[in-house]
Amino acid sequence: MDLEVDGILVAAHELKTPLAVLRQLALSFEGANDGDEYIRSEMVKVSERAIRQVNDLTKIRRLEDGLFVMEPVSVRSVCDEVSMELKHLFGYNNRNLSIKYSNRAPLVTANRDLLISVIYNFLSNAIRYSGEGTRAELTVRDSHDKVRVAVRDYGPALPFNLWKEIKSGSIEKPTSVAMRPGSSGLGLYIASKFSRYMNADVGAIRHRDGTSFYVELPISRQASLFV
Repeated sequence: MDLEVDGILVAAHELKTPLAVLRQLALSFEGANDGDEYIRSEMVKVSERAIRQVNDLTKIRRLEDGLFVMEPVSVRSVCDEVSMELKHLFGYNNRNLSIKYSNRAPLVTANRDLLISVIYNFLSNAIRYSGEGTRAELTVRDSHDKVRVAVRDYGPALPFNLWKEIKSGSIEKPTSVAMRPGSSGLGLYIASKFSRYMNADVGAIRHRDGTSFYVELPISRQASLFV
């Protein structure tokens, strides 16, 4: 494993406890006015996102052990779960999320936890980089013999070089994203790693007014007890 990435994983493990403490302190803080409540909500939002990414980074090391079982997964159920979890963050940031399901194949072959992380990272990007008052779009549709889950945002354009890396599946480490201030590309790195493990394709579409990130998953032909 690349030494730089390995160092990130070590740092992530050390940060997990203080981040959890920060989140708990924010939740216990009762704001006296609107300004205090805004600060509290921002603290919760940042700490929750950081904790999730720390957990995702620790999972990357475990991918090599093959511990994440592939099984039939209801893709709509996963999207519902993630969108409900992030609903309050869209509201806090004065952004809207529209959801459209048109897929006929209900099940994909994936690992549920990893797929949740992929979609979570796509939606987190949309919250962060869409303009205030705009919307993000989560869509699920059939794509040949796969199911495509896409998140469209209306933020700054994705740099061409990064688009090529995503298209070729060659994102090997988190990198800064020009025109998207404050981004380390960590979410895209995580999504790329998890998608590759699940034999899924991850990609991006550049628009004049934003970007669509997507993952295409193999359709499952098996029945599942957990639809």
